[in-house]
Amino acid sequence: MTRKETLRTDPFIQYAVAAALMAVEDAGLSITHEEALRIGVLVGSGRGGVATTEKNMAALLSEGPTAVSPFYTPMSLVNMASGYISMKLGAKGPCLDVSTACATGTHAIGEAMKIIERGDADVMITGGAEAAITPLVLAGFCQAKALSLRNNDPQKASRPFDQDRDGFVLSEGAGVLVLEELHHAEKRGARIYAELVGYGLSSDAYHYTRPDPMGDGSARAMMQALSDAGATPEEVDYLNAHGTATRPNDSIETLAIKRAFGVHASKLAISSSKSMLGHMLGAAGAVEAAITALALQQGIIPPTINLENPDPACDLDYVPNKARKQKIKTALSNSLGFGGINAALVLKKYNNN
Repeated sequence: MTRKETLRTDPFIQYAVAAALMAVEDAGLSITHEEALRIGVLVGSGRGGVATTEKNMAALLSEGPTAVSPFYTPMSLVNMASGYISMKLGAKGPCLDVSTACATGTHAIGEAMKIIERGDADVMITGGAEAAITPLVLAGFCQAKALSLRNNDPQKASRPFDQDRDGFVLSEGAGVLVLEELHHAEKRGARIYAELVGYGLSSDAYHYTRPDPMGDGSARAMMQALSDAGATPEEVDYLNAHGTATRPNDSIETLAIKRAFGVHASKLAISSSKSMLGHMLGAAGAVEAAITALALQQGIIPPTINLENPDPACDLDYVPNKARKQKIKTALSNSLGFGGINAALVLKKYNNN
């Protein structure tokens, strides 16, 4: 991006564009004039241009309306990540966004999958982006008592499923994937990491911020994703958990996994990427879907670090502290969001035989 472009875009848009350009390059995707109408973009964000909003609000209060940037509105709009990527790449197919808090990235990928399945596009550039490490957002999460207070030992602050967990660590970034109709991808010799085969979504209809204590909504999203994939619970080898390290979330997600997988839950390898990456809010599910695809391709399950004192209420196999080499054929990536919003994706190892 040029300097002028960076001055006219919020950091969440810059993250999204950077990730999209890398994804398209890695996919070897050439967007020709003929292909452009069949290539779409769906990149969501939970908070959008919150840094831009804070900056312009401060200018408004201190200097008056004329101090507000004429670019404030497009810089802060959640859909501008998708819009800017489409302009940058010349992708003229479906262009939209979703914003479902911490489930945004997972919903974006799932909805992009459905756009391809119903024949509206051959390729979707999709994922999530977030740049929410700002004074207002930090203060809000602090007041909600959602963040870890382990400031004296920051490397161990993110502790999903650990008895001593006390909240999540806020982070930011973007994850963008290239989804492509399988035959279209094979025909052009694309590099394929995994197949996306299932998508499920649900609502707890329970509380602003707390998940349903019985884990019902999340369990239904996972079961719907398995049904959409035509897969049984027993076929799943690995589950990338939402795993935020907040007190209620991890134990309730554990219960939801047990509800969705039954006796097979004890045989699943489960891990939380947030133990290492922090919580990227609307980008988290997209980054975790990419990690899940790489786990399938490479046969390596990422660990849950800082799991030193397991919570008795979290009694499954969370791959503690050390990555594990294991052949994986089917995996599930799980996300939960404020408002009781749940989403899950099922991915399978790509087999071109």
